[in-house]
Amino acid sequence: MAGQGTPATALLTRRKIAHSTHPYDVSPDAPNYGALVAAALGVPPARVFKSLVTEVDGGLTVAVVPVTGELDLKALAAAVGGKRAAMADRTVAERATGYVRGGISPLGQRKRLPTVVDASALEHPTVYVSAGRRGLQLQLAPTDLVTLTGAVTAPIAAG
Repeated sequence: MAGQGTPATALLTRRKIAHSTHPYDVSPDAPNYGALVAAALGVPPARVFKSLVTEVDGGLTVAVVPVTGELDLKALAAAVGGKRAAMADRTVAERATGYVRGGISPLGQRKRLPTVVDASALEHPTVYVSAGRRGLQLQLAPTDLVTLTGAVTAPIAAG
């Protein structure tokens, strides 16, 4: 679709990875944003994943978890062999990824960060992640997501 290119979609196209883009209209400041995105797309919320930039022992790490739950920071730290994890500052996250909050994609980031994808992603034939801008999701196989990000999978979602 013209005008919808982002570094994430460019990466998928360049690597010839099967994917589709899905526009939606949800205010980024809406409460329960992830569930509203899932509803707008007409898919179960368990298949829609959010990308959260965190700091684990002082280094940035991306956590990809279902919008239906919260990130378990202790589980994330353990998954990457760290001791402590916390959410990264918004400005730091935006600078490192090249994306804005509400549109951070795990793919095509300015600097490739260590990534952990919640193990539940592998239970679905495809999952949805941000395409790299607000109002646009990517649908792709979770195995492709893991391969392209160099991610490890682990149970990092709580709730």
